[in-house]
Parts: sequence; C-alpha cells; structure tokens
Amino acid sequence: MPTYRVNPQGVARARELIDARRYRVRSRWADVQPGAAERNAFLRSHTWEEYSGWHLGLAEGPGDETKARYAFGYGDFTRLHRMGLIACYYRAAEWEHTEVMVAAHELLLRLDEGRARGRARSWPAAPRGRPTGDVPAGRTRRSPSRS
Repeated sequence: MPTYRVNPQGVARARELIDARRYRVRSRWADVQPGAAERNAFLRSHTWEEYSGWHLGLAEGPGDETKARYAFGYGDFTRLHRMGLIACYYRAAEWEHTEVMVAAHELLLRLDEGRARGRARSWPAAPRGRPTGDVPAGRTRRSPSRS
C-alpha cells in the first residue's frame, strides 16, 4: 500500500472553490469522477501544477509529473463535488491515511458551514412583534374544536 501525504496545493484549491461557491452539493460521484480519458484531456491543455490542485493526496515515490503521484481527487476539473470529498474521506479512513482523512473532513466542514451561513442569510427575517405561538396576556390557548 502506497504512503500518502496531504497535498497543500490541492487543499488550497479546494478552499478557493468552496469560498467561490464553485461546488456541487449532490452528485453521483461514480458518474462525474474524471476517468482516464478526462484526466488525459485535462493534462493536454493544463499544467501538472493545475492537475495537482484537484487532488488532496500525494503518493510518496512517484515523480511529480506522473498521474501516479496524485490521489484523492475531489472534483471534475470544473468544480468541487461534495460527494468527491466524502469519497476522499471514506477512502483515506479505510486505508488509514489519517492526514488526508483529516484534510477532507476539514474541507467538508468548511463547505457545510458555508452553506449553512448562506442559507441563514437568505431566509426572510423574523416578523416584528411578539413571536409566533405566544398568547396575549389575559387569554388562554384553546385546543382546536373537533366536530
């Protein structure tokens, strides 16, 4: 089993994509994960450095300009996929690549917390006055009548 370490460039790229909201929350990772043809096409028009940015792990041993060097891909070369991060987390945990697992987990938290903040901002403000469900002083709450 190869040894992997965290790819700082991949983590930084993932953070940029999350902060820019360039991600898919729901996708079938098995269907959108780049295959060999997509990876080769990407490398024909991009640098190895750009290719590296789409991976959370670096394999110890293989040279920098080989596909074997880069592992734990999380996106489709256009945007990050939440399911890609979950796959990275699961696979890293399964094979005890703890550093990569922690990096994937932190990115998932960043994505989910950012989404939660975004939802909170987009919800309508609470109505002014007394909160819903309060009963004015001197009145009692009645249960609905059943006919």
